[in-house]
Amino acid sequence: MAVRRVVPNVRVADGRAMGESREFYERLGLAEVMDHGWIATLAAPDSPTAQLSLTTGDATAPVVPDLSVEVDDVDAAYAAMRAAGAEIMHPLTDEEWGVRRFFVRDPNGQVVNVLGHR
Repeated sequence: MAVRRVVPNVRVADGRAMGESREFYERLGLAEVMDHGWIATLAAPDSPTAQLSLTTGDATAPVVPDLSVEVDDVDAAYAAMRAAGAEIMHPLTDEEWGVRRFFVRDPNGQVVNVLGHR
């Protein structure tokens, strides 16, 4: 299994804070590459895997993840986490926006969104 990218998720209070945060990071050179309303991802134009997501919540999960890790085989990652007895916070799910993902709690209490694109 290979990691494709790791993206920190920055929680914002609401839509106003989302706009202010987007503008802040755009001044640092990041550009918006995705916006679902509740989550927006910004990336470095010259290095598209250098990304940051801003989120007000999660559309289908009960918790907001602290970071996202995209892998080439999300099913293998899920099996490895279950076999290790890790705490699954959101089950393996095919989302309508084209990803297959699950959430798992790391040993430090952080919630990790592990995903793959379909």
